[in-house]
Amino acid sequence: MTTGGSTTADHLRAALDGPWAAVREEARIQLADDRFTGDPNLDYKAARARVLDQMKAIAGMGLAERGFRRENGGTSEPGAAVTGLEMLAYADLSLWVKAGVQWGLFGGAVENLGTERHRDYITRLLSLDLLGCFAMTESGHGSDVANLETTATYDPATQEFVIHTPTPSARKDYIGGAAEHARVAAVFAQLITQNENRGVHCLLVPIRDEHGADLPGVTTYDDGLKGGLPGVDNGRIVFDQVRIPRENLLNRYADVAPDGAYSSDIENPSRRFFTTLGTLVRGRVSVGGAAAAGARVALSIAVRYALKRRQFSDPDSGAETLLLDYRSHQRRLLPLVAKSWALAFAQNDLVRRMHLVQTGQDLDPSAQRALEKRAAGLKVAQTRHATRAIQECREACGGAGYLTENRLVTLKADTDVFTTFEGDNVVLTQLVAKELLTSYSDEIRDLDALGWVRFAATMAGDVVRKRSGVRQMIQTLSDRNGETVDEADLSRRSVQLKLFADREDYLVRTAAHRLRARAADTGPFEAFNNAQDHILAAGTAHIDRLVLEAFIDGIADIEDPEARALAEDVCDLYVYSLLEEHTAWFIMHRFMSVERAKAVRRGVNELVDRLRPHALTLIEALGVPEGMLRAALLEDASVFERA
Repeated sequence: MTTGGSTTADHLRAALDGPWAAVREEARIQLADDRFTGDPNLDYKAARARVLDQMKAIAGMGLAERGFRRENGGTSEPGAAVTGLEMLAYADLSLWVKAGVQWGLFGGAVENLGTERHRDYITRLLSLDLLGCFAMTESGHGSDVANLETTATYDPATQEFVIHTPTPSARKDYIGGAAEHARVAAVFAQLITQNENRGVHCLLVPIRDEHGADLPGVTTYDDGLKGGLPGVDNGRIVFDQVRIPRENLLNRYADVAPDGAYSSDIENPSRRFFTTLGTLVRGRVSVGGAAAAGARVALSIAVRYALKRRQFSDPDSGAETLLLDYRSHQRRLLPLVAKSWALAFAQNDLVRRMHLVQTGQDLDPSAQRALEKRAAGLKVAQTRHATRAIQECREACGGAGYLTENRLVTLKADTDVFTTFEGDNVVLTQLVAKELLTSYSDEIRDLDALGWVRFAATMAGDVVRKRSGVRQMIQTLSDRNGETVDEADLSRRSVQLKLFADREDYLVRTAAHRLRARAADTGPFEAFNNAQDHILAAGTAHIDRLVLEAFIDGIADIEDPEARALAEDVCDLYVYSLLEEHTAWFIMHRFMSVERAKAVRRGVNELVDRLRPHALTLIEALGVPEGMLRAALLEDASVFERA
């Protein structure tokens, strides 16, 4: 359908593109060039060289400058930066990771943790005159950043920091850029001055000379072949008493004077640590967005294939049947499309929030903490969705899906590690639940089990509604549609949202009670460990509720009636599919009767049937240009001829 020169797909794509739709459209044009695609036939050495050449081309497009402040040569548009660089995922995820390491992680550390004396680094890294890496993770400590072992010991006699790897487990590992291209590392280490450990800080440490040779005291290793991302040169770094100038400490939140005196405007060490990590939240936002983009590519390929490929004859007509006309195929792909829509709206909302916080437009003291929690939760949801959706798409395309020329196996390999990037998904889900259980308490900033359990013991009921505003949203939805809340009518958005909120609220409250009961008989760690499955379930339920709210808000902004009606059906499919996935829980906890659960299953069938004629529109709305799919199976006429 076309209205006013725009198709329904155009209206829907505009909604899904979000606040920086113009940035996305510009990127679609820029990245249509074949030079930005990956080449699966290259060995990993050649793939790295190709990605570095691609980076040089990207550097001239102005994408990176958007992420830096004006005083540092940027344009102060963090939302546009994340959105624009996310689009690289449509072309080649190795390119996206390489760009993210250089301008997001390394560049973000220098700008957000450094001061005026580090400005020259930003000028050079923007133009790729200086290639860097982000050396946080160690072999022995990944997500547990507070307990990294690398040391940075200050020597007042020479006014230098001595960077050292004290144990084999302290080697920096899996670091993008460390194997070959990086010249400087942003190293996270335990800062020691005047014989006192001041906790983890970030310092700039040169690791290679202009010819690519390791500098004295630095040993780099190549991680070699990986499961995917062949264009990214991951490696290890070991430091042996490497000396760097005092000024190489990124000193926005803490500094060391020439005589070794330590100073910081943030007195509480735990708060200082989390403030430091909080400034780097953009990386977590970006990882989730890129994973979701990979899923959109896979679904765009698989659904288009299912609209062409025929298999098995219809006994009534004798003609072979399109794959997408089979109910099983509709059920395996269309709910994943619906979830991709939901996550797209949620990502747009997250990027908008990040932009407001990082440009100083949202000065609410709690905004940064809320942003960190939301970013952690959506990163989990998006990367898990990518893993599931891409695998389903591979299977849905049969043997063709297993050929490298059709991209699905490459997408699967490249996105698999995203569940680990920027924090392991289980750890991040636990972080989300912790924030719920502590009610954003300033008194409990770390993972101290005793403080957590004590706080949980004081919690009251109905915590989700009191804190989140979901109660008001439910009422607003009811008022908007002239409803009284009839909890038997699952088609009503207010009822759907209430079910999601009920699940979250119940899990949060009962997790708190379980912690309290266990703490009376055992130690705090045992209490926490015993309830960890419950805590993780609460975190997952919270994430699901946030995504649904974002979907509802996104639909409200669609003005075209036909496009909005279609979006409402897609939202229903997202809701019904998730309810079906958790049917056992809802029945077991008496939030849903057996008959109502059967209605949910029927609802999924009715919705995929209703959406089947619009499948191509739904895929076009995801915004991956057909010319960027580059999957040979979509052009293989020999398998599409039997109508």
